[in-house]
Amino acid sequence: MSPGKPFGAGERALLIDSKERRYLVTLQAGKQFHSHMGTLEHDALIGELEGVRLQASKGGRLLAVRPTLRDFVLKMKRGAQVVYPKDIGLILVYADIYPGASVLEAGTGSASLTLALARAVGASGRVVSYELRQDHYDQAAANVNAWFEALGGVPPNLYLRVGDVFEGVAGETFDRMVLDMPEPWRAVGPTTAVLVAGGIICCYLPTIPQVQQTVDALRSSGFGMIETLEGLVRTWKIEGQSVRPDHRMVAHTGFLITARKLGD
Repeated sequence: MSPGKPFGAGERALLIDSKERRYLVTLQAGKQFHSHMGTLEHDALIGELEGVRLQASKGGRLLAVRPTLRDFVLKMKRGAQVVYPKDIGLILVYADIYPGASVLEAGTGSASLTLALARAVGASGRVVSYELRQDHYDQAAANVNAWFEALGGVPPNLYLRVGDVFEGVAGETFDRMVLDMPEPWRAVGPTTAVLVAGGIICCYLPTIPQVQQTVDALRSSGFGMIETLEGLVRTWKIEGQSVRPDHRMVAHTGFLITARKLGD
């Protein structure tokens, strides 16, 4: 059995200190990581396997592993607000994003959800993501390139587009539609025409008035099986006999609406 793949130059590594603070670094020969614990030579990590613990110059020890997509999303640079991992998980399941699916997304934002959609549809699927603002598109493209750089490059079935989704998708068809935008009800009718029969739309919204207006639009436009939900995440501390919830939790970040395009 293979012991695993050693870290190499150009790869990302996630460094975790004794207080579970996390640092995302890109390894480069001859470079150093600087923190309150002093310095750590990148060369000391290059060639080592995941799970190794290394000592910084002031004595602190750091655990090194490869970052997950969740780690990258929480640490990457952002222009727009990101869709958080707890909501990404719900979207992937409730919108039924499957290998081979053709997915339309708007707006791209900082591309956290875009990355998850691209991984979920696999090589046989397709993700087309629209972003109205050029500055958000630029940051999203940088994040997409950064994530896929260590994985062989951005897949050819992931398309980032600058523009208005209401104007740009005529003539295309999609199995799924994921909307993270202020007025998704405007897409119901003109844009949802590109959704196949039985296709699923998923809208991510922060407030109840937006939810109500979107649900009303879906109900009047041939959509059924409409569900609205929000997800809350509460972590726990398990330390010997002390077992309790954390004092802080990831509570409301947004509402999800899912619906299916049905016949008359």
